[in-house]
Parts: sequence; structure tokens; C-alpha cells
Amino acid sequence: MRENSSIAILGSGSWATALVKLISQNCDNLGWWIRDETSIIHIQLHQHNPKYLTDAELDTDKIEIDNDILKIAMNADILILAIPSAYVADAISPLKDILKDKLVISAIKGIIPETHQTVGEYLNSEFHLAYNDFGAILGPCHAEEVALERLSYLTVASQNKGLAKLISKKLGSANIQTNRTEDIHGAEYASILKNIYALAAGISQSLGYGDNFQAVLVANSIREMKRFIKAVSPLKRDISKTAYSGDLFVTMYSPFSRNRTLGGLIGKGYTVRSAILEMSMVAEGYYATKQIREIKKSKNVKMPIASAVYKILYDGKSPKKVLRELSEKLS
Repeated sequence: MRENSSIAILGSGSWATALVKLISQNCDNLGWWIRDETSIIHIQLHQHNPKYLTDAELDTDKIEIDNDILKIAMNADILILAIPSAYVADAISPLKDILKDKLVISAIKGIIPETHQTVGEYLNSEFHLAYNDFGAILGPCHAEEVALERLSYLTVASQNKGLAKLISKKLGSANIQTNRTEDIHGAEYASILKNIYALAAGISQSLGYGDNFQAVLVANSIREMKRFIKAVSPLKRDISKTAYSGDLFVTMYSPFSRNRTLGGLIGKGYTVRSAILEMSMVAEGYYATKQIREIKKSKNVKMPIASAVYKILYDGKSPKKVLRELSEKLS
């Protein structure tokens, strides 16, 4: 793996912005695809993203920004995808002919709605990207704390040890610790599932459930996650490691968690639609809840928490009634 491999980040949200700030400290030239021309002009003039992490100062001398995704992608050896999962298929469709020749890193903690696949599975089946050319940047962390330069821990998952090592180095800083794992399937699914459980945490908190219930909810979420991941990827793994449980904890507990925030609004009485409109960022758990339900049915996995969240989000059931029924199933 070449140390000077060129990198481009695709996406303009909070996580993309945090990664741009982080990686630009460790390279001389970084490509950045942003769809919105107005945001590009603002960043070039004022050195910060006008919509996300607005206090994060960006070194624009090191960043080439463009709204032509094909141009940015063609000039890079490594592409980092930081686009909400619901929009990935549309956004990267212009890259159909070149993506298989790139190294691709997913910074997406969501599932592709059109195909019920993780990002790695989708790129392999639709773009013929080899798994050895793929990796993922995972938690436990939030973009806000990375941008604030608080001590954070990231996990780089890839079967390609050279790629994982290089990306870990590009992410490195005094405030970032990185771990590496080859369990790309398990780590990707864990990053998807934790968003569903964060929705449950937010709903229950707004309904008045206290710390005692939250502790039981977290413990049951870990067991539920373990059952599901074992069903879809039956490898031996330690679910207590940070890429799995750590990411789950921070998403269920943190006030920065957009999925917990969305659940909190729903628990307060917002309709699902009005709660989503209230959010300024995409909550991946909303889409994941529906897609994971389809997979769990095909694998016959018992998932009472994920099922409860589905009933609230998609069946229009009363959050109060569903949580009461769920509380009787937990142990």
C-alpha cells in the first residue's frame, strides 16, 4: 500500500466534515465531493462548513472541493464514502465504471434500502468491488467530539491489512486512537443495529423510563445484536469489543446521537414524520429498522427490541403501549 495514495471524501454531512478535518492534517492534498455549490463557495471563503460542524476550521489550502463526483473520484486512489445510506445508490451511480478499480472505505453506519445490504455487500454485488479492496471506519465515536478534538476511538475494519494500516495512520492524531479488525461483516452490521437500539433508548427516556430500565435495555440490546450478527456472519467474535458494544453504548447514551434524539422526539408525542422533519440530519436508524426486519425474518432471529421499534415507526403503534409490552419481554 503506497503511503502517498491519494484520498477523496464523498459527502458533506457532519461525519464527512469531521473526517476532512482529521485526514487533511495527515496529507497534502485531499479531494472532497460536495453536491451543493453554495456550500462549496462558503467553505472556500470562510474555511468551515455552513451546515454541519460549523465551528470546525478546515485547512482549505489542502482540500480540493468540487460538485462533480466523477472528477473527484477519478483523481483519487482511495474513496471514503460518507453519504447517508438512503442516498448512496443514487450518489455513486456515476462511478459505475471506475469504482471496481478503487480502494473504497465506508464511513456509513447504515444499510442500503434498495437491496437490504451493508455498504460492503452492495459495492461487491453492484460494482464488483473486491472485498480485499474495501474497508470501513467505525466507532465508537461521534463526529461532534472528533471535530472538538476530544479523545476518541475509531475502528478500521478491513480484510486488507495494508489498507487498514494506512487508513489508521491517516486518521491518527493526538486525540484519536485507532483499532483494527478483519471482521468487516460483523462490524458493519453492529454499526447498523446500534442505531435501532438508540431509537429505543430515546423513546423510553422521553416516556419516563429511568436508568434502571435503560441498563436492562442496553444489556438486552447487546444480546440481540449478538444473535443477529451470528445469524448473518457465523464467525467467532468478542461482542464486548469497542467496535460492537462500544459503538452501541455511545449511540444509546450520548446527547450527540441523532438516533437517540429522533427516538426522544417520538417518545414526546411527535409523529414519526414530524420528528424526522424536525431533525437537521439523517437518523440512519429509521431506515435500518425496516431493512433489518426483512433480514431477521429470513434468518428467523428473535429481536424483540428491533421489532418494537418497527411497530412504532412503521405500524403507527403507540410508543407507550409498545414499550410497556417490550418491558415485559426483557430480562
